[in-house]
Amino acid sequence: MNITQGQKATRSLTVTADKVAAYAEVTGDYNPLHFDEEFTSKTRFRRLMAQGGIAVGLIHALVAMDIPGPGTVFIRQEWQFTAPVYIDDTITAEATVVEVMPEKSRAKIDFIVTTQEGIEVLNGKTYVYQATPSD
Repeated sequence: MNITQGQKATRSLTVTADKVAAYAEVTGDYNPLHFDEEFTSKTRFRRLMAQGGIAVGLIHALVAMDIPGPGTVFIRQEWQFTAPVYIDDTITAEATVVEVMPEKSRAKIDFIVTTQEGIEVLNGKTYVYQATPSD
């Protein structure tokens, strides 16, 4: 593993109505909170929001492409959703490596996802394994 304890990386994404629709097409999550403005206006959320999987997907991309990077797979994930992500929000995931276990090609990584306004929408931790061609 080419990472070190304390290393950080970030990745951002603007959540659009098209991305919410594409996520629903792949997963089948057509919850009215994501598509029905009249329904959502009568809830505590007041406006259309993205599926939680979009924020988690941003973390998946961060791990797979940035830190540790290609060949990385999740062993265990723990997430807490702390606020909604609304359509047109730009969210940023930040990963911090908190432990490296080089003998096992594993690492523990803490995450936080925030909006453009600095509102935390997701936090958690994950354990990952980085596969190599010689495995």
